[in-house]
Amino acid sequence: MAKRLRYDMNACLGCHTCSLVCSALSGYHSLGASAINIKTKGGLQGKFVCVVCSGCTENISCMEACKTGALKARTGGGVVLDKSKCIGCKECISSCTTRAIHYSDNLDHPIICRQCGTCTKYCPHNCLYLEEVE
Repeated sequence: MAKRLRYDMNACLGCHTCSLVCSALSGYHSLGASAINIKTKGGLQGKFVCVVCSGCTENISCMEACKTGALKARTGGGVVLDKSKCIGCKECISSCTTRAIHYSDNLDHPIICRQCGTCTKYCPHNCLYLEEVE
């Protein structure tokens, strides 16, 4: 059964372990190469929010905006990037309804969550988890 990344940010301390683990999968140890963006709602004492691909299953705007077919629907929601087809037009970034896609100049392609769940294994407070979907 397919799985999709979900989160409960009530226990998040903003340690960015999930973001760093995600970026390490691409060969970089940088928040800029992560598909997960942890930030505050505002102020030093504000709660943290997680900006990550929501795993759309219908009307996948980033995929629809891709002119070259570099983004394909993933079973269970979200998309899979074929880097060899990506031309760096960044249309997927501006079309993403959750603003979860960003472009890495170092990697020369958009950073999009693959819903792999590696980040869930390293979150010290279990804020991230994989949900089974049909």
